[in-house]
Amino acid sequence: MAKESMKARERKREKMVEQYADKRAQLKAEGRWEELQKLPKNSSAVRLHNRCKLTGRPRGYMRQFGISRVTFREMANKGLIPGVTKASW
Repeated sequence: MAKESMKARERKREKMVEQYADKRAQLKAEGRWEELQKLPKNSSAVRLHNRCKLTGRPRGYMRQFGISRVTFREMANKGLIPGVTKASW
């Protein structure tokens, strides 16, 4: 489990990216780089990192499900993910 502070920091970044998206796009299109640099660092989409929605784990993230590989495996074995079964041949 990730620290709550790390999860909160990531949520804060997501909000800031959303808030400044239009302004950033406008400044980039006009080529006003000095003003773009004055915006907060966390308003850049590059600073976002995918995290598991349940545990906050930053690595092994599966985009299709929005959770980490560890959480995915546990949920799949319990039958909590529809259409996913353990392979056997």
